[in-house]
Amino acid sequence: MRIIWVRVRSALSGRANDAGMSTSEYAMGTIAACAFAAVLYKVVTSDVVSTALQSTIGKALDVPF
Repeated sequence: MRIIWVRVRSALSGRANDAGMSTSEYAMGTIAACAFAAVLYKVVTSDVVSTALQSTIGKALDVPF
């Protein structure tokens, strides 16, 4: 009966009995972060984004005070 009460209490409190992520979850998180970084790098180094950033910085530096 005690085991059932512990499970019900943990379910109601929103906490699981897991102490943390397992190795496979860390691996999947690392792979996802690397994939996101690769996509972000490709977007930022693309010609369209590079031209837009250079234009924006150029306009900001040419503003008269």
